[in-house]
Amino acid sequence: MTFDVRTTDLEKLNSMTKYPSIETFHQLNPQGGMLTDQSMAFAAGDTIHVTEKVDGTNARIVLLPDGTYIIGSREDYLHARGDLIPNPSMSIVATLRGEADRLIEWSPRGEGVTVFYFEVFGGNVTAASKQYTSQREFSYRLFDIARIDDYESVLTRERAQISSWRENGGQRWAGEEMLQATAEQRKLNLTPRLHTMTGSSLPTELEATHAWLKELCPRTQVALDPAAGGRAEGVVIRTPDRATIAKIRFEDYERTLNRQNKGKAQRPA
Repeated sequence: MTFDVRTTDLEKLNSMTKYPSIETFHQLNPQGGMLTDQSMAFAAGDTIHVTEKVDGTNARIVLLPDGTYIIGSREDYLHARGDLIPNPSMSIVATLRGEADRLIEWSPRGEGVTVFYFEVFGGNVTAASKQYTSQREFSYRLFDIARIDDYESVLTRERAQISSWRENGGQRWAGEEMLQATAEQRKLNLTPRLHTMTGSSLPTELEATHAWLKELCPRTQVALDPAAGGRAEGVVIRTPDRATIAKIRFEDYERTLNRQNKGKAQRPA
């Protein structure tokens, strides 16, 4: 079957190419937003890559087998190659369209679906944009690449099945070496690589994890000008093949530990 984006179920394609959810390293209690003491299990011998988590908006460039591309936000498609009127949401299309034009020329036709995932930040994307820019400047960083060779089979499934497939590891991910090699070949900037460690060195207690985070990522490494605020959102930790991945955000630990300390202070002696 020859792929043609004009005859494809775009809602299924959209679901197939979304970025799956990343869990917090310490389990988050949905009632109150407090972290629990339960941490995600990384094997002691695992190699763990630590990268900065940039506070922007998740965006994607979907390279299709027919030589076209689609640019999307985390949830929705915003623009396809050749569209005259792109969706201006969060300036994602304006920021990434030139990159999409370059990537599609490199992508071989007829060989599956490839998705480049970016964090678009700065401008007025989020409340934290001032941490990255004082001039409303936009930028972006690559943080993942997925490959879907069996897209024809996936697109025959029901939408709920595609969502479950995605959230349970259906996409084939580029490993750390491939990410770095592709970024170098295509002249793409990756999210900052901060540290490589083993699972046995990873702190598991809440206070120890917060202290480790402050030491490892005291300021963002992607500020766009010297007058930016400079506060980092946190980090992402992952094994080289992305089989285990989690996010560690300052605000989660600050909120949890502040409440815990406040509760201790209010207890009678």
